[in-house]
Order: sequence, then structure tokens, then C-alpha cells
Amino acid sequence: MAYDKFNILTSTAVPLPIENVDTDQIIPARFLKATERKGFGDNLFRDWRYDSDNNPKEDFALNNPKYSGQILVGGKNFGSGSSREHAAWAVYDYGFRCVVSSFFADIFRGNCLNIGVLPVQVSPEFLEKIFNAIETDPTTQLEVNLPEQTITLKSIGATESFDINSYKKENMLNGYDDIDYLTKMKSEIQEFAAARPF
Repeated sequence: MAYDKFNILTSTAVPLPIENVDTDQIIPARFLKATERKGFGDNLFRDWRYDSDNNPKEDFALNNPKYSGQILVGGKNFGSGSSREHAAWAVYDYGFRCVVSSFFADIFRGNCLNIGVLPVQVSPEFLEKIFNAIETDPTTQLEVNLPEQTITLKSIGATESFDINSYKKENMLNGYDDIDYLTKMKSEIQEFAAARPF
């Protein structure tokens, strides 16, 4: 199994109400030397989290103890810029299983789905409700229901549906990456190959 199965996630959230967050801000280029998906979370939003002396910036959301959870709520156009998959790795390695925004860059969305981070795209109006609720009460919980494809702001009961590719949805529900998906079809592939001449 490539990652933990995703079914229903109920969690508090970390707000990042900044638009056009690009992949170089998510994980700066100088931290892309590793080839495994480990350790990238330490440098998630590195230049926003730390000053030049490596001291945490108190005003940044990830350094604020009142915010926590497995859901990151970002502004519009989250994950733009280069196609580096390390950005999705950093989000996952930090501990986030879901990113919510009103718009995602396509490549970042795909990279997230490949490693077990669910990108949930909501309307600008619903995103604003989420930000307002978290600002009012940082313990506000969101429920992300993948089988039903809904996200619910539990404090007020507001719900919105989200779209996801059916193939990626099945993989997320089972904790599969693309290789896992093919592996589970091994017998079918072998039967298909055996029935055809070389």
C-alpha cells in the first residue's frame, strides 16, 4: 500500500489565506536534492516559516499553536508554478491529508492525488466561510467525506460537494498509487496477455 486509505476525515484546519501560492513557496528549490518522500515536511513553506537565522516566524500559521490538524486551507490558485512533485511530498510529509482551495494548479492537484493528499476544490464563497469560521474559532472542524464527495463545515452545518476523477477516487479509498492499482490487476493482465499471440 502506497499510503493510508482515505475515507472520511474529520479534523481542525490550518488556514493559509494567501492566493497564488506556488510550488517554490511550498518547498524551495534548494531542498529538492532528496529522491525519497521523507523529510520534506521539515521544509514545508521554509522561507515563510523561518527567518534568515532559522528562527520560527511567530505570525505564520504553521508556527501558531492555536492552529493544527490534517487539513490545510489555502487561497485561490494553490500549487501554481513549476511541476515539482516534491511540493505534494512536503504537504504529505508534514502531516496534511487534505488541501482545500477554490482553485488548484492541475499538475499540483495530480501530484497530490498520486501520493494520498486529497485536493478539495470549493467555491470562493464556501472557502470564505471556512476562513471566517477558523478565524472565529480555531477549533472549528471540517469533515471531508470522500465516498460522498462532500466537505462540511461542522460548526454551522454548511456542506458543499467537490469533484474528483473516479479512478483517483478509487485509488484514494484503497490507499493505492498507480503501481498498486496495476498490481491488483496482475491476474487479469496475465490472462489478457496469455490469450494473445506474440
